[in-house]
Amino acid sequence: MKILVSDPLSADGLKLLKDAGFEVDEKIGLEHEALKKIIKNYDALLVRSATKVKRDLIEEAKNLKVIGRAGVGLDNVDLAAATERGIIVMNTPAGNTVSTAELTMSMILSLTRNIPQAHMSLIKGEWKRSKFLGAELYSKTLGIIGLGRIGKEVSKRAASFGMKIIAYDPFITVDKAKELGIEVVGLDKIFKLSDYITVHTPLTDETKNLISDQQFKMMKKGVRIINCARGGIVNEKALAENLASGKVSGAALDVFEQEPLSADSPLRKFENVILTPHIGASTEEAQLNVALEVAESVRDALLGRSIRNAANYPSVDPAVYKILEPYINLSEKLGLFSAQLASGRISNVDISFSGQITQYDVTPMTMALMKGLLFPVVKEAVNYINALNLAKERGIKIQESRLSEAGEFSNLITVTLNTDKAALTVSGTVFAKNLIRIVKINDFYVEAIPQGDMLITYNLDKPGVVGNLGTILGKHKINIASMTFGREKGHVLNVLSMDSSPKPEVLEEIRSTKNIVSVKLIKL
Repeated sequence: MKILVSDPLSADGLKLLKDAGFEVDEKIGLEHEALKKIIKNYDALLVRSATKVKRDLIEEAKNLKVIGRAGVGLDNVDLAAATERGIIVMNTPAGNTVSTAELTMSMILSLTRNIPQAHMSLIKGEWKRSKFLGAELYSKTLGIIGLGRIGKEVSKRAASFGMKIIAYDPFITVDKAKELGIEVVGLDKIFKLSDYITVHTPLTDETKNLISDQQFKMMKKGVRIINCARGGIVNEKALAENLASGKVSGAALDVFEQEPLSADSPLRKFENVILTPHIGASTEEAQLNVALEVAESVRDALLGRSIRNAANYPSVDPAVYKILEPYINLSEKLGLFSAQLASGRISNVDISFSGQITQYDVTPMTMALMKGLLFPVVKEAVNYINALNLAKERGIKIQESRLSEAGEFSNLITVTLNTDKAALTVSGTVFAKNLIRIVKINDFYVEAIPQGDMLITYNLDKPGVVGNLGTILGKHKINIASMTFGREKGHVLNVLSMDSSPKPEVLEEIRSTKNIVSVKLIKL
């Protein structure tokens, strides 16, 4: 079998593939059209971030079985197109954990002791010791937003300097955080109490501009900001304004809203800002780790040994997968739906299966459900293979139960999320022709297609509510594609599928409408 490597990869990774008997072609820097002409000749494609594996390229890949991404992010791979063609997409979610954590600590130390600025001053022939008065990390409070693998590694290193660690992450339990010596708090407390704030979350609709004007107003004077995660989490315009006012005493950024960083970026003019060109994974060890990890995963997949770190394929026998595929898809949607609808910090996940599907191993469905559940928080770092382990790392307990007898539906998958606020139960089934549906949310029976943009409203069972919803959405040119609702004890749960996503101000208008109790926007 033939493997095409279109982005630079460590020689050790290439050697591993060649030693396994594969024909490996390195064609670095090919233009997209040139890549399309030759991709049909290969069984596997290995990329980093430069190669854009778009739908049109995948459609030309007649023999492609595996796409391996040496790195975490899959922004450059059309996952939906690959899945449609049955191509397994793998990444390396753990390969750059230490390198990014160490860069974060380097940024914190450099900010605190003005190391880059002092160096440049000395290079210029100056000797101005008093200009570079620094501070100590000891007893300072570090606020970490996102306690995934990188966030945890940062906390360990910061603790060795005697820092007090507080963190925000709705997907880690209080007990698990205590084990790590970390106090979990709300976002507002992160902003109000921290001397240093570092972010370690994916860029999502929820985390975009997570730190902006309103958040800077809450912060201590003299706070320092570090972002080695994703550009756009920290609003650069707001950061520049607060640097200029002195509210923020320093910032260190490895990632930016636009990369490369534009020449006229206001961040370039501040002496108390450290900027690096997205080098979080740029260590010899990280490059070796991701190369070996992706090479091993691709090798084993092509040889039929196992499937690891797959973003779109659970580890299950192909014949069984054909039977379970709609239920695996349903499970992932249930997890993704529930994660966005739930309120509070998740501690336990109870998953029950009933009907004919209990004749099969339900593990792939549990894995898929947990992948969907964790995706809003960790994005591409979670896959079918590592989802259960990631949940365990965060202290989330998972319990499975089976009922072979069919109840109201011939097959039913139900997930209950237990949180520190309120439990949420969501059930789904597969109808004829593999049509997946959400059929119950808590006590409300519905029949909702889990896809696209969905609006969930909980309201009093009073006349005019549905009409008001339609009027508001229509006014903002948002078309309702379908609608279902359930009634129970004087309340109604509406589930609307829309052709486009309402903006925050539209949601706020709906929220303030008479008889509306709550509104949630779900993106599937």
